[in-house]
Parts: sequence; C-alpha cells; structure tokens
Amino acid sequence: MEKGGDSEEKRREKAIDEWLPITSDRNAKWWYSTMHNVTAMVGAAVLSLPYAMSEMGWGAGVTVTLLSWIITFYTIWQMVEMHEMIPGKRFDRYHELGQYAFGDKLGLWIVVPQQIIVEVSTCIIYMVTGGKSLKKFQEILFPNAKPIKLTYFIMIFSSFQFVLSHLPNFNSISSVSFVAAILSMTYSAIAWTVSLKELGKSEREVSYGPKSEKISDNVFMFLSALGNVAFAYAGHNVVLEIQATIPSTEDAPSKKAMWKGVFTTYIIVALCYLPVAFIGYWVFGNGVDDNILLTLHRPTWLIATANIFVVAHVIGSYQVYAMPVFDMIEAYAVKSLKYNPSTLLRVCVRTVFVAFTLVVGMTIPFFGGLMGFFGGFALAPTSYYLPCIIWLIIKKPKRFGLSWCTNWLCIIVGVLLTLTSPIGGLWSIIKSAKTYHFYT
Repeated sequence: MEKGGDSEEKRREKAIDEWLPITSDRNAKWWYSTMHNVTAMVGAAVLSLPYAMSEMGWGAGVTVTLLSWIITFYTIWQMVEMHEMIPGKRFDRYHELGQYAFGDKLGLWIVVPQQIIVEVSTCIIYMVTGGKSLKKFQEILFPNAKPIKLTYFIMIFSSFQFVLSHLPNFNSISSVSFVAAILSMTYSAIAWTVSLKELGKSEREVSYGPKSEKISDNVFMFLSALGNVAFAYAGHNVVLEIQATIPSTEDAPSKKAMWKGVFTTYIIVALCYLPVAFIGYWVFGNGVDDNILLTLHRPTWLIATANIFVVAHVIGSYQVYAMPVFDMIEAYAVKSLKYNPSTLLRVCVRTVFVAFTLVVGMTIPFFGGLMGFFGGFALAPTSYYLPCIIWLIIKKPKRFGLSWCTNWLCIIVGVLLTLTSPIGGLWSIIKSAKTYHFYT
C-alpha cells in the first residue's frame, strides 16, 4: 500500500511539474536564453544610467558601472554552473539552490522573500516605465493636445499585461521576448546615437560637477545612483528558471547551451550599457533626466519611435519577471493549499498579480527613486553576492585561494551596496513625494 501511495504521489508531483510554468516545457534552444536574458537585463535601467553617472561623477561612475558588469558576469556564470552541480538533480528555481545550500527552511526564507521583492518591484517599475513612455510618445506626436494623466497611460500599458500574463510558460512567450530583446537593443542605440548628434547644440552649459550645493544631498544622490546601477544587472533572479527550460543530457548538459546564451547576453549588455551611460552623461552632464529619452527632442519621429520601442520592450520584460512569480504562487496553491491545477486558478492568480502591480505603479510612479531603493535593497543581494555565498558553501574552495578571495570581494562589495543604496533611493522617493499628487 505504501508503494502504491508513493507511486500515486510521484504521479501527482509529475503532473504538477508538467503544469507549472517553469518546468512544463524543456525544449528551449540556447538562443532562447539569450532572448530572455537580454529582455530581462537590457531594460528600463539602461535609460537611467546617464542619470546615475550624473549623480556619481566620471571617476566613481565609470568604476561602479564597469565593476558591476564584471562582478555580475562572474556571479551569473556561477548560477549557470550550479544549476546541475549535483548529478541527476536540476535546481530549476533560485530558492531550490538556496535550500540545498542553507537547508530547506532557512534557504526558503533567505531566497524567496528577496526574489519576490525583486520580481514584483521590477514589474511595478516596468508599469511606470511603460506608462511614462506612452505619455512621452503622445506628447511628441500631439504637442498641443490637452495633457492626459500619467495614471491613464499606466492603465493602458497594463491592458497588454492582463492579456499576455495568461500565456502558460517561458517558451510560450519566446516570440514576445525575441521582439522585446531586439527593440531594447534598438532604443539603446537610438539613445546614444541621438545624444551624440545633440553634442554641442544645447544652449545651456554642460556641467559635470556636484549637482547640489548641499553635501548631504550629493551623498544621498550618490547612494541612489548605486541602486540604479544595481537594478541594471537584475537578470540573476530569473537565470535558473530560464535554464530550466533547456533540455539536458549527460552528453549535452544544459549549462553548455545556457552559458553560450549568457555569454552572448553579456556582450550585448556591454554594447548597450556602456555607450548609453558614458555618451549620455558626456553630452548632457547634470542636465540629463532619469530617463535619457525624456532629455532628447530631435529628430521628433525617432524619439517617438524609441519611446514606443521602450513600451514594447517592457511589455516583454514584465512577462519574463512575472513568470517566476506566477510559478511560485501557482506551486503554493496546488502543493500546499491542494488546489487542482486548472485554467481558472491560473487566470485568477495572474489577473490579481497584474492588478496589484498596476495599483502600486499608479500610486508611486517615481521611476528613479524606485530603482535606487529596490536596486540596493533586493537586487544587489541576489545578483552581486548571494551566488558567491552559495558557491562558498557548496564548492568549499581553498581558503585564501583565488576563488575564495574573489567570492569574498564580491560579497563585501555587494553587502556595502545593499546597506547604502536603499538610503539614497528612499531619500529620492521622499523628495519626489513632497510635490506629488496621487493619480495625476
């Protein structure tokens, strides 16, 4: 009887895995991982990098941007390697890797809250980004029209998410992700090429000095900028879930295809991030907005096109970050609450989630401040140093060896980022809130 019960339980678990969005389809190609990772990483944050540079200055800005690329490139390689580090076992979700390293209960509490905060906050920020870009698009095309509230544009953007959120799994959004990835590279290129075209045409003098006469304000802005940069490297929170969609055999483990995709992604990230950050700041200095497309005005048709590309991209990026959240909620509903896997359950869960991110996005649409706060508070741990801690626990590299020292250096940098940057982000939100009226 026990064997029969065990067999029945295994069948039920298999049926659940085949229904859940992360593990339902393992037929992805290596370029799928490139598309999903580019869509996840080259997002709204790239447009804020010139603004982050303006809050840090040339020396610190260049150092932080390059160091972040190097550290997160290393930690994402660790994630890919650890996906199948135990023979016959795949860590399909970030929290599963955390549970193996820290124990079932502690691992869950260490990873899941941070991952949920990252993915939910990113979806909220993309609600705001999509709405603001739609508003900018409308203002460029119809400059003399009566102003329309940002709230309405965020609602228009959310309508796409209410529809696309019901696609069942990662592979089902591959075409959406492909379009989003191409468009993200396109509007990044538009941002820095048009910036170059405006070099020397501004009537105001370009300044690279401190943005405020108050030392305290400059410190807070610097801390907020650290969070903005951290937000730009958030792809680690979905990398294991993306790798879970790739088939794996003894001869061709998933890490080979995934690494090819991730390596390509990081080359694209460098080609998008560095020109936008450095050229945008060089051309506009402290006069750049927290979204560089808002600073650009000519040629009108190209800026309008770039803004609509941003909208299309964050539609796809929202889905990449939302999918692991859907997986967590649906897994909890069917495994812990014992609901039957069904279309109705999926519709209810995903509709409520999109509605939640919509309401929060309409209530606090502070693009720069939100990125600074959440970038340091949640994204820095999961991208900069949590993979290193797990690596040290599982791999146990030689004390004071190269691997040991490299991991501890990443941990120290990441912890400092986590402790300091949310302060600046919160300061930015409070400062913006002083002159803000809800749902305007």
